[in-house]
This record gives sequence, C-alpha cells and structure tokens, in this order.
Amino acid sequence: MASTTLSRMAPHWSALGLRRKQNIHYQLSPEELVEQSLCRSQGQLTDSGALLIQTGEFTGRSPRDKFIVRDPLTADSIHWNEFNQPLDPDHFEVILSRMRSYLDRQPEVWLRDCLACADPRYRLRIRVINDRPWSNLFAYNMFLRPTAEELEDFIPDWTVWHAAGLRLDPEACGIRQGNAAVISLRHRMILIAGTGYTGEIKKGVFTILNYLLPRHHQVLPMHCSANLGTEGDTALFFGLSGTGKTTLSADPCRRLIGDDEHGWSEDRIFNFEGGCYAKTIQLSPEKEPAIFQAIRPGALLENACFFPGTHRIDFHDASRTE
Repeated sequence: MASTTLSRMAPHWSALGLRRKQNIHYQLSPEELVEQSLCRSQGQLTDSGALLIQTGEFTGRSPRDKFIVRDPLTADSIHWNEFNQPLDPDHFEVILSRMRSYLDRQPEVWLRDCLACADPRYRLRIRVINDRPWSNLFAYNMFLRPTAEELEDFIPDWTVWHAAGLRLDPEACGIRQGNAAVISLRHRMILIAGTGYTGEIKKGVFTILNYLLPRHHQVLPMHCSANLGTEGDTALFFGLSGTGKTTLSADPCRRLIGDDEHGWSEDRIFNFEGGCYAKTIQLSPEKEPAIFQAIRPGALLENACFFPGTHRIDFHDASRTE
C-alpha cells in the first residue's frame, strides 16, 4: 500500500481499531492477487488460467452459524428464527476484539473498497478486509468496482471483516462452534471467522440489503437472475441455489442483467453485484458455454478437483462438494 493511500485512509483505519500500519495490500489487481496466492501455496492454476483454491473445512455457507446482533435497533425489526439468530451485543464486542487482535498479528492483510447496487440511488460503499489474497480476489470479482475518482474520497458505509484462519471460542463468543458470520446493524459491520468459504462475504452483503432496501427505499430485494429482451422486456428467474438461475440468465439472445441478486424499484430492475458466482458441477462447453468460457485468468474456482496428473478440472468430480 502506498503511503499516500494509507494517509488518506488513516481516519477510518484508526476507527476500525487496527494498530497495524504495514503490509496492508490495498486494491491489488487480479494478477497480483493470483501471484500472491500461488507464492503462498494457497492455490493452483488450472490449464485455462483460472485460480483454483480450496476453502477448507467449509465448502458452503453454514446457516446455523449466522447471527445478527440483537440490540435496540434490531430487537423489533428482525424476524428472529433459526436462520436469523440473535447475538448479544457483548458477545459481538468479544468477537470484534478477537478479530482485530488476529488481523494485527497476521504478517499481512488485504483491503478492498467496492460497491453494491448498480442503481446509484441505492449504492452501498463496502470495505472488505481479508486474511487471504484469494478472498480479496473474490471481492474484486463479485462486487462493483469504484472508479479512481470515487476511491479518492471513499468512506465505507459498511465494513466486511473476513478472517478465515481465526477459530473462535464458542463459549466466550456466544456461538455454536468455532466459525461464525455475524452482522451488526449498529456498527455497520459483518464479521466472518473460521471459514474460508467466500460465499459468506456475498451473502452477508445480500442480508444487509434485504434489511435496508425495503425499510428505507421501498425496493424489493430478490434472490433471482435477470436478463433483458430486445423489446426491453425483463425476465426474472427464481430458484434455490443450484437450480439453474445462472444458466437461464446467460441466454445468448438476451442481455444479462445479473445471475443472482437484484432489486426491484418502482422504475427498474437492477443488479446488486458486479460478477457471477456459479456452481460448476457437470459443467460442459456444450451445455453452458458462457460459464465454461468464464473460467479463465482472473477467475476464482473453489473446491474443484483436477484429473490425476494434470491441471485440467474434472467437472464431474463431486468428492469435495458440488
């Protein structure tokens, strides 16, 4: 990170409570992040040039370990259930303190400023802090990218802390086991610990948009893909993860709006994200050419397997995950 950039960010950096001032990699390019992942033995290149990484113990989200801080702001505005689980504010402070201590101890950290919501009326400025270069690459690919001018005076609305290597003490932190994804509306923070699965970053941001957009802007957040026809007609495709939303939205005869998360305002449909995140099980160039061709330099491939003795992906191998 250049010293001028650190100087510009210093007020907000201090507010985060992090003491470190060195080895903070800010807004690196995909090429730099891929090279750093390879140099740290945290990934491998596929024969198509994409970076293959393994997320470790968790190859998917862990809904039973997702929490929202229950405080005066959220007590009566969240539907508390087995998915929206409450966390005591004191436990949030414990987790935040351990997150800060962990990141200060790491040899280096990665920082990225990015955006959510293609419609500028509802745009959310997001700062992502990672303990892995490939997690930062995910944020680069998944979210919208600020211009150089926007970065000059970038003040985040929300901060996402992702510490894949931090295992939490369940008893001290008020959680079920050593991993957790915690949202605090009051602090405007998402804390993700103990899991390398990058989808937790994506879904954390989607969760806060689910809360903010209807409440403050009368915008309906939707888990769907969307594309546009030649006559200006918009099609929405709803379904659970893995049921074909990305495939259907990639119709070559229609313009892609997005493959997973959108907002419906009174006058338009808009994408929350800047990238696509697709399951690759049984992927083939004949059935899904757009997705297959996207696995190229700069792309991130999670939890896949090579054919033995090669760097060619076996898209039929589900031994790690689908």
